[in-house]
Amino acid sequence: MTDDANRTPATTAAPSAEASPASSAGMPSALPEEELARLTDGIIAALKTVYDPEIPSDIYELGLIYKIDIADDRAVAIEMTLTTPNCPSAQELPTMVENAAASVPGVGEVKVNIVWDPPWDPSRMSDEARAVLNMW
Repeated sequence: MTDDANRTPATTAAPSAEASPASSAGMPSALPEEELARLTDGIIAALKTVYDPEIPSDIYELGLIYKIDIADDRAVAIEMTLTTPNCPSAQELPTMVENAAASVPGVGEVKVNIVWDPPWDPSRMSDEARAVLNMW
């Protein structure tokens, strides 16, 4: 996996996640590119501190984060999924994600949405997560 510092906001994220300005519906972000990159990198670093209590890999490397949108007012919307709809951590993980992203300096309000489409599968995991879980 590449070094996070070398990623750009448009391509930032785990193997399956997408990070972009929330205003990406045809309008450029009012945030300077450097600020958007700093916020994106900070949010990703924060998300890498969140672990599924049952799996010894962080949720970002597991591919549970599908999208990170940063609005012009620095509000953040995160789309994530869980490994299964019956995940025992379904109540706590979204709150942990929200708190982690909100801890990044300069981030405004954070909203986390759980999505089920596309469903998560092991192919969404990074090489780092595969190594940790011995899934080669």
